[in-house]
Amino acid sequence: MAEKVFLNNKLIDIDKACISVTDSGFLYGAGLFETMRSYNGVVFALKDHLDRLFFSSRALSINRTYDRKYITDAIYKVLRANKLTEARLRLTLTNGPMSKPEQQRKPTLLITATKLQPYPAEYYKKGVLVMLCPFRQNASEPTCGHKTTSYFSRMIALNSAHQKRASEALWFTTDNRLAEGSISNVFLVKDSALYTAPIETPVLAGVARKTVCQIALKNSIKLVEKELYIDDVLAADEIFLTNVIMQIMPVAAVEKHTVGDGRVGPITKKLMDYFNELVEKQCREK
Repeated sequence: MAEKVFLNNKLIDIDKACISVTDSGFLYGAGLFETMRSYNGVVFALKDHLDRLFFSSRALSINRTYDRKYITDAIYKVLRANKLTEARLRLTLTNGPMSKPEQQRKPTLLITATKLQPYPAEYYKKGVLVMLCPFRQNASEPTCGHKTTSYFSRMIALNSAHQKRASEALWFTTDNRLAEGSISNVFLVKDSALYTAPIETPVLAGVARKTVCQIALKNSIKLVEKELYIDDVLAADEIFLTNVIMQIMPVAAVEKHTVGDGRVGPITKKLMDYFNELVEKQCREK
């Protein structure tokens, strides 16, 4: 069976899906995307994904003629058409073809779903290696804090980390504050308290980041959002990364520096368990 995608207003075989060569996302990276994960055929935290998409579309003037129900229905149509329950989904929204006058331009909406390829179980048992990104995040850049399709610099940093057998690259701002990973948010643990960079740094308002913050508050784990620096990273007892695909990924080392005792720490383990419990509760089989 050919893989099905949802393009603009219908399901279509992936090899027949086409966008205009003048599409603004293709030409200029003028678009947004959301990466989502489904369990038992249920998309985790879908409302949070759509909240972020709609917020960014307003902030960056990305044309959006689709409402929440339309997009939600389209997402589940793609899951059902591909007969998937455990899936990785991607929604891409651009301003559409530039060949038409702005007032006549229609956005491009593309939704895909593929079988989930989880990270190796060993990563969660032993933790991963991360590198320090040589590039810097500029807080005055207008797209900072938004999940835009202009992701090339992040991919360069991530590929460089992979070449060094690391799983992620940590980004700092131009004034040396810890920001985020190329594809993740970052949390530190010190003296049993949880620390992460404020959204205003700016960092992407990650859906898994929000989930972890909510879990911490609910379970009386001290949570502090504050400006963090390299010294905080090196002094951390535990470090972990978050996104909805990896959930919570423990970090064993930052380059040659071992985090804590080099093992997955107790707070990280506890949060991993809480996260799994929440997923089971929210994504019960339909």
